[in-house]
Amino acid sequence: MLRTFGAATLAVACLMAGSVRADMNSAFGNTVVSRYPDGGWVKHWFNPDGTYSAQFSDGRRLAARWSVNGERICLTHMRPYMLVPRFCTTMVEASVGQTWHSRDPMGRRVQNVLVEGRAP
Repeated sequence: MLRTFGAATLAVACLMAGSVRADMNSAFGNTVVSRYPDGGWVKHWFNPDGTYSAQFSDGRRLAARWSVNGERICLTHMRPYMLVPRFCTTMVEASVGQTWHSRDPMGRRVQNVLVEGRAP
């Protein structure tokens, strides 16, 4: 569970950060998909009202609140409850179709892509 959570929070944080600085509307209505080398994935969605949701390849879902704190984006109020009550990461730029690599909080590599629209 931590593995998937880590990718979710890190990938979405990376996307949202770039979108907040450039044009907040570019993040809303799109999907960040994080992929692990083992085939697992996480889909992430941000909303203008500060809510966040994610769906995992095993069917689990996560809800949270997002906020920008300086040069970082943070997820809080995660449900279901996670061992990490708050997760923040440095913001980066991303646009639709762009892929980037990052690491989850456990140090594992994930590949992220910003997909246009709300991918089911």
